Amino acid sequence: MKLILFYLRKLLAVVRNEVLVLPSRVAVIIFFLFILLLPSFTDDVYILRVFTLTCIFAIFAASWDLLCGFTGQLNFGHALFFGVGAYSAALMNIHWQLAPWFSIPLGALVAVAAGLTVGIPALRLKGTYLALTTMAFPIIVIGLIFTFPGFTGGELGISGIQKLAPTRIEEYYVISILMLVLCTIMWKITDSNTGIIFHAIREDEIAVRASGVNTTRYKLLAFCLSGFFAGLAGGLYAHFMRIVGPSTLDVSLSFQVVIWSIFGGAATIYGPVAAVFFLYPTLELFHLIQDYRTIVFAIVVLLVLIFMPDGLFRWLREKVEEECPRCKVRNVAWRKTCRVCTASLE
Repeated sequence: MKLILFYLRKLLAVVRNEVLVLPSRVAVIIFFLFILLLPSFTDDVYILRVFTLTCIFAIFAASWDLLCGFTGQLNFGHALFFGVGAYSAALMNIHWQLAPWFSIPLGALVAVAAGLTVGIPALRLKGTYLALTTMAFPIIVIGLIFTFPGFTGGELGISGIQKLAPTRIEEYYVISILMLVLCTIMWKITDSNTGIIFHAIREDEIAVRASGVNTTRYKLLAFCLSGFFAGLAGGLYAHFMRIVGPSTLDVSLSFQVVIWSIFGGAATIYGPVAAVFFLYPTLELFHLIQDYRTIVFAIVVLLVLIFMPDGLFRWLREKVEEECPRCKVRNVAWRKTCRVCTASLE
């Protein structure tokens, strides 16, 4: 009993001294609680479906940010990884009778292979040429799908895929918990030494190469990691929707993930995730005004991009938090001195 009380007091001390001191950390805790407790407040099938898909697309958006936001390698064909992961998981489940817990990670590994296939030739290019090249790969895969309709289902796609779990609530919990875990892993990657090198490559690749770092290897690593997480999202999508078609490789999906990431704030991981949770359910809500749905959505996105070019959620964070000029620790914006080194924040 004393041991339990000791660890409980230690946990409360960490929460009080490390979590409650910054609004962004409090927001993360509230977000986690919202995700985990949502089925306690509603068992509406439609709401759970919307938020389950939101969780899947949050993984997808974070994977794009891991590659493009941090390394600066523009990928306008990110749907390739999502679609390859979805099709691979579906084909393994249908033709080889593999359970979802095997087909999804194996599909993600196929997406990693796709990342290498794209990365090795494409990284010889930069900027606009790289973006246009990556856009071509999903179109090539769609052509292959139409070429072998007996195996891939052609234009009709693949249906009858095994469910992730027996009930919608169980499916929600499986996907939402995986989303929290995978997005946390991606954030930890960007916060590691590897993430620092990714960020440095985006800022000045020549200087990084001059310091002795093999930038090509790290860019390929970024393509593979991004492909793996996007492939997992695609596999989850296939087993949740129980149908996969050419739409999972559509160019519009690639541009959608770019919008989510830029809207929320690129090179943050939390920005694209928060953007998906704001934009996707909002767009679903707009079905009540179907005729004006697209234009309202476009106006909201344009206003944010014009007045908050660094992203909505990064802008909000900068409004409520301030970085100490001496120790670089973040503090609430209304503090006069740093909470760690007591340096003046005014």
